[in-house]
Formats: sequence, structure tokens, C-alpha cells
Amino acid sequence: MKRIAIIGDGGWGTALALVLHRNQHEVRVWGPFAEYIERVKASGENPKFLPDISLPPEIHWTASRAEAVSEADAVVLAVPSKFYRSVVESFKGSITSNMVIVSVTKGLDKETHQRMTQTAETILSGHHVVALSGPSHAEEVARGVPSAVAAACSDHAVAEYVQALFNAPTFRVYTTDDTIGVELGGALKNVIAIAAGVSDGIGFGDNTKAALMTRGLAEMTRLGVALGAHPSTFSGLSGMGDLIVTCTSQHSRNRRVGEALGRGNTLDDILKQTEQVAEGVWNCANARDLAAEAGVDVPITDEVYAIVHEGKNPKDAVTDLLTREPRPERDHH
Repeated sequence: MKRIAIIGDGGWGTALALVLHRNQHEVRVWGPFAEYIERVKASGENPKFLPDISLPPEIHWTASRAEAVSEADAVVLAVPSKFYRSVVESFKGSITSNMVIVSVTKGLDKETHQRMTQTAETILSGHHVVALSGPSHAEEVARGVPSAVAAACSDHAVAEYVQALFNAPTFRVYTTDDTIGVELGGALKNVIAIAAGVSDGIGFGDNTKAALMTRGLAEMTRLGVALGAHPSTFSGLSGMGDLIVTCTSQHSRNRRVGEALGRGNTLDDILKQTEQVAEGVWNCANARDLAAEAGVDVPITDEVYAIVHEGKNPKDAVTDLLTREPRPERDHH
């Protein structure tokens, strides 16, 4: 039995708290708003971020940073990418060198375009941060629906430690040393999922979505490999696996945002209607910038950026993708 702090009271942090609680660990969840934390404690559920899932009273909820991480064996970073840097910085004084750090956020840092583990490792110097990522909607993980993810770290012993913490009959954890590939898969697939949603919203069919997903995977892999990832990681859980679930699921917020855009709704209206985070909305800008820095062609990401941030007509974006210069499917070397 370990003591584990989860930083972030969103749907994913809550779902992982349930996984760890089922594995007999002592779990504390931190959230930034004391008033909301009290509401979760009183109601025994997380109404904004994971409604209709009852939370066992043994899971401890707190808005105190010191209390959350006090004597923790492991700390799970589960805050949205937009707030990740500032929240991790606010915990810097409380997190000690003997704590294992796990990052479960999918995205890129806005200022530096770093992956989340790089951001955390920069702030919490001396830590090897493990990335945990894969096709795992919080709604399903919380209910104990069988799911599988990858734990990635350059230090294999640390990846195995995290595997042992989380692995369970309905939550299978694989290890890998390709942190770059695992994190880029998690960040980039949200952008492709917006494109898949746009296609649904316009009323295109399964063929269109399959084409977007497949070419999206090629784009993710191309950028990942240019940045040092192993190509096979993108056909694994954190690449293809996560891409499939995010492009096709009713739970996928990124797909839903895309669908609403495809139907002609404005981004402002869409974002007003949800408490929950669609990471692809702000990560499409980060991904586009990262690709430009690396000199990698990412046509789908470029079009998603144009729809989301420049107000491009979604139909024009799809047309522009389909009328690009014909080319071979595989790059010839």
C-alpha cells in the first residue's frame, strides 16, 4: 500500500484515483478551489467533471497543496496542459526528491512547446517523470471498463514501479522507454480528433473519417520520428490506440468540438457550453508551431488550426486537404 497524491480534480484525475483506490493505495486528490472540493466531499461524486460515479469516502479530497503531497510515495500530475506549468511550479516546494512523479496530461507547453514530462522535469529538477497515456476515457476507466495504457520512462525501473502501482484486472499497464512517442501520440491525436469531428459535423461518412485518421496517424508519426520518437510507438496504445478512441467515441470532447464546428457553430459558443477541457483546441497551435520548428509537413493539423483559430470554413478545409498535390502514400527514402 502506497500513499499517492493526485494533482488535479478533473475527470481523469478522479478516474485514476478510483483505479489506485481499488489497488488498495491511500489516495489524496488536490483541486484548486476549496469550495468545489467541499462540494465533492459532501456529495460523494465529482459533478462537474465525472458525474454519476460514486466516490468511496476513503479517497481524501483537499485544496491544500501541503496536505495533498505530504509523505506521498508518488505524485500524479493530472491538470490540463494550459495550467500545467503554473500548477507544477506551485507544488515545487512540497514535492521531495524521493517521490515518483507521473504525468497523465496530454498536451504541449504553450511557451516552450515542450512535452509535459519535460516541463515537469525542468521545474522539479532531479526527477525522472513517467508519462502514463493511452486509449482511456475517464468515464469508462472510472466504471472499471477494461482499458490498457503505456507507462513511459527512460529509467525502466521507474516505469515498472508505476506499472505496479496502476496495473489491475481492468486497467492493464505496459512499459516503454519511448517517452517522446508516448507523449506526442497523446498530444497530437486530440488535434486529429477535432478533424474527425468536423468531418462528422459536415455529414461526411466513415470513409472520410478513416482517411483522416489514417493520414493523421502518418502525420503524428512523421513529426514524432523527426523529434526522436520510435516509429512503432505510433502503432501502439498511445498512438493508434488513443487516436481510434478519440476520433470515434461519444465520450470524446475533442471529437464533439470538431462536430459542432463542422455544423457551423462558433468556437466561443462551443466552449461556453462545457466545463470540461478539449485539449486539441489550444494544442493545435502548439502542434503546428512544433512541426514548423522541426520542418515537418502537417497538413491536417494546419487545417484544424485554420478552422479553430482563424475561422476557416470547415468544408473549405476538407476540400483543401483532398485537393492537395497527389503524392505517394509512403515517403521514399
